[in-house]
Formats: sequence, C-alpha cells, structure tokens
Amino acid sequence: MSMLSTPISMIRPPVIEFGIGTAERLGAWAGARGCRRILVVSDAFNAPRIALLGLPGKVSVFGEVRAEPDTGDLERVLAAADAADADLIIGFGGGSAMDLAKLAAALAGSGQKLSDVVGAGKIAAPGRAALAQVPTTAGTGSEAGIRALVTDPSTKSKLAVESIHMLADIAVIDPALTFTVPPAITAATGVDAMAHCVEAFTNRKSHPAVDLYAIEGVRLVGRYLARAVADGQDAEARAGLALASLYGGYCLGPVNTAAGHALAYPLGTRWHMAHGAANALIFPHVLAFNTPAVPEKTAAVLEALGLSQSGTVGSVYEAAHAFCASLGIEMKLSKVGVPQADLGAMADDAFAIRRLLDNNPREMSRADILAIYEAAY
Repeated sequence: MSMLSTPISMIRPPVIEFGIGTAERLGAWAGARGCRRILVVSDAFNAPRIALLGLPGKVSVFGEVRAEPDTGDLERVLAAADAADADLIIGFGGGSAMDLAKLAAALAGSGQKLSDVVGAGKIAAPGRAALAQVPTTAGTGSEAGIRALVTDPSTKSKLAVESIHMLADIAVIDPALTFTVPPAITAATGVDAMAHCVEAFTNRKSHPAVDLYAIEGVRLVGRYLARAVADGQDAEARAGLALASLYGGYCLGPVNTAAGHALAYPLGTRWHMAHGAANALIFPHVLAFNTPAVPEKTAAVLEALGLSQSGTVGSVYEAAHAFCASLGIEMKLSKVGVPQADLGAMADDAFAIRRLLDNNPREMSRADILAIYEAAY
C-alpha cells in the first residue's frame, strides 16, 4: 500500500478566522452562540488585553498561566472554570494557555480527572463549555489540534491527552496579536512551528495529505522568520508565521512529531527551558541524524528554508545550525544552565517517550540520544 492510499483522519476546528484584525470576531461569535459566562485562560502579559476580543456577558480571567504548566496549574484553572460556571472557555496566549483551556473545557464538571484521561480517546464526552482558541504567538499550532500536555512535577514527564472532545469550536488567528512578541521569543516559537512541520514531513507516518501543509509551513518560516525577528511590526511576516504555525497544527493531529520533540521535552520539564528554544537547539542534530533515512525529504526541507548543503550529514547539520544561530538562538546546552551530569537522566527521559520516538524515520537508541545531548552541550 502506498502512502497515498493509506487511511488518514484529518480533524480541524469548524470555524477558523485568520488575518489582521480578526480578534474581535470572537466576541460576535460568542454572542451569536449565546455565551454569557466566559472564562479566559491566559498569562500575565495577555490577560490585560482581553478587551481586544470584544467578549459579551460576564467575563472571568485566569491570568496566571506559566510556561510548561504542571498538574497544579491545571487544578487551579479547573477551579476557576467551576467558579465561573463557564459556558465558554477561551485559551488566549501561547501553547500553555491553549492546552490548559482545552483540558478545562473538557474536564470541568465532567467527573473525570486528569489521571483518567491521559492517553488517546479517554475523555468520555464533550465538555459543558464551548472552547475557543486565540494564539498570541506563532509556534505551537495548538489552536488547531486535539492534544494537550501538562507536566507531572513528581516525575518531570509530560502527560499527553488526546481527544476529539478538545477540538476548538472556533480558532481566531490574528497576527496583530503577535506584534509585541520579543525577537528571542519570535525566533524560538518560529522554529517550533517549523519543527512541527519538519517532523511531520519526515515522519514514519507521513502522508501526502499532510505533506502539502508541512512543506509549505517550512517554506513560510524560511521566508518570514528572519524578517519578523528583525521587525516585529512587519505585518506580512507576522501573518506568514501565523499561517506556518497553523499548518504545523494541521500536521500534529494525524501525524504528530518525532524525535526532535522527544529530545526537547526534558529541557523544559527538568530545566524549564522554553519549549521553542529547546526545539531550536535540538533541531539541527535530529535533522542531521535522520538524513540517511530520508535524504530526499531532508533536501526538500533545506531547500524550503533557502539553505544550501551537499547532502551529507555534516552539511545538513551545519546548514540547519547556522539557520537557527543566525536568529540569535542559543545553541549550546552548557549556556542555558543544563549541567553535564544531567545528560544521562535526560537521555533516559527522552528514550521513554515512545509515542514520539516510534514515529522517527530512523531508529534512535538511548546511546544515540545521549550522543546528541553531548554534541549539543
């Protein structure tokens, strides 16, 4: 059976509003739906900006979302949802806010706990509240997907939940909301969007129906990321990245990521490194490692980024590393506070993430993972 005839399920929000100035359309949608008790799940920076959404009715705000949220953060959001008796929950921020909003919309009042639903397809029924997603960064693509992750602080591992009942009823992607994102975060989140696309494109489960979005997402990052880092007010560049992020979200549902994200996760769970920055630091190493297994697709990725290379593992690494470093991203683990003595424990953590490693186009052993961490150190 060819990839073209392999069955695939593609699920997206039924309403997607995209473009400069679309943020206020959420209020009109909520009003038409009759939503009157709204909870906005956001971070400290974005919480004061909720007026941009034009929301009707009584609006409550949980504005304490942190990067790499854990189970305690989820409990606080669930308490806020119960207190508000919310009929609409909005994720307003980056991936952390949107993932917490997904879980809150699905679990609040359901009788199910997080421990009941970790894994795929374990949420029993749709939640009592509608779900809206409004990204304020261009990286995670979480607005389009049905997965959410939180960290278990006791094990320092990611708990992944996947369910159709966490699909947003509406996603509003207004690139103007990203104008204030600082250059360093713009760079890191942009590479995260690219990594979603690259890992889906080179994945063992890759599919032509997804490849189209994946390679275009990479091309958009190659065309616009440096521009947005240099000038945050560049509306065309911001829109290009927002679209790349959305396309990355399209890739995550049916295909998902692979070794790049598996190796990046311990940097966040153990050392609280921002997810996008962790992915950027790991990206060149994993792209080069996978080159022998997917040489043609690797060449297509580098071409889409506008990079030249000879096709060797070394040249792939050098080209990808130079791309990330040129954006001002720190590319050494030793410079971000990771102790060398922790590399072995990180390799154990990453090697255990089979849901992603099993997607990788080339088998990756624990020794391979440790070697990548050491090379990145």
